[in-house]
Amino acid sequence: MTHKPREVVTTVALGLPAVLGAGVFAGFAPAAGLAGWWVLPALAISAFAALCSAFSTADQSRAYPDVGGGYGYVRAQLGVWPARMTASAHLLGRAAMAGAVALMFGAYVVPDQPVLGALALVVATALLGAAGFRFTAGVSVLVSVVVLGVLALVVASSFSIAPVPSAGESGTVNELVGVAGLMFVAFAGFERITAPHRGEQPHPPSVLRIAIPVLIGLSFAVYLAVGAGVLRQLGSARLALSPAPLRDALVAADAAALVPLVQIAAAVAGVAALHFVLASAHRTLTGLAEDGDLPTRLRPAALSIVVAVAAALAVVLMPLGLALGVAACSTLFYYAFTNASARVLLQNDRTWPMRTACLGLGLSVLLAMSTPVPALLISLAGLGAGTGLIGLSASVRTTLKGKREASPQHTPQGR
Repeated sequence: MTHKPREVVTTVALGLPAVLGAGVFAGFAPAAGLAGWWVLPALAISAFAALCSAFSTADQSRAYPDVGGGYGYVRAQLGVWPARMTASAHLLGRAAMAGAVALMFGAYVVPDQPVLGALALVVATALLGAAGFRFTAGVSVLVSVVVLGVLALVVASSFSIAPVPSAGESGTVNELVGVAGLMFVAFAGFERITAPHRGEQPHPPSVLRIAIPVLIGLSFAVYLAVGAGVLRQLGSARLALSPAPLRDALVAADAAALVPLVQIAAAVAGVAALHFVLASAHRTLTGLAEDGDLPTRLRPAALSIVVAVAAALAVVLMPLGLALGVAACSTLFYYAFTNASARVLLQNDRTWPMRTACLGLGLSVLLAMSTPVPALLISLAGLGAGTGLIGLSASVRTTLKGKREASPQHTPQGR
């Protein structure tokens, strides 16, 4: 018991680098364009939906410690086809999120060539993962300190000087729920602690019971402070047009000297968040291959290449705002399935009441269906196409396996 506070702090520090990525550095621009200042109360809805989903994944990870994340939970609880839909939603969401994180990096660190900078980050992070690099507790603490320290400077600077009168405000309260869906992606890195990968030490339920609310609550407080600061300094109309809101807020607050620190923080946060996103997609692909939904001969290196190529395509094909929208919508569909499977967990496998999964399911569907229409349409199309392709791959593999077993060399002598 004496070590629990230390374990909670370590667990939260592990999760923060996966959460503080593209959302805090770039998410407020498209959100402000839709809802203006209403993005701040919308964050509370996003955080609550994330809290319910975090509880659900933590319970399922404890019940099924050796399966491939949400895809594996849904397959064990709901069946093959719901699991394939879950995998499709997750992979599309991860690809779009990887593109958003990389484009955020490019906008801050390589503003003259943001797409090239984004592609360079994808390649570098994929190579780091292939080389076996992992964000240990010590590295995660260092990343968290750097990012939180710089964000504190941005907030302080934004409130230290009166802003220039805004040229107008944008957004409407009618987009409150849609923006809550869009900003959900800002909290979606909680699986770093609720569903550890194979070989990682799982966190005890007694620690997660405290660490999950602390992680989501701390992230919510950070997002609220940063959002209020950049909105105050830039105004919603100007913020909506900014490719790098934190940088522009510092310039507007006569603190341009701090811009290099923001660039450093964006680079550090970009590598950390992208590493988690790529690893998460790799785990789902591995689960699909192990269960026969993808060719079983695919090696881990080949799966890493697939993930990196998907991220690079997202960088090239989607602008930052659209990538964030697709990432949010697809990820919400993914958590709709994982919450649905958490509802049918046996009582003795639960740490939290079933109603949290019910709330998570309802909120995930509501927020996903309220995201901007282009993101919703792309997500639905990707969900259908991905599910069909996975089903086709499994069918082809089953057919080829049957033909091999029926070939002459497999036929018993005398027949």
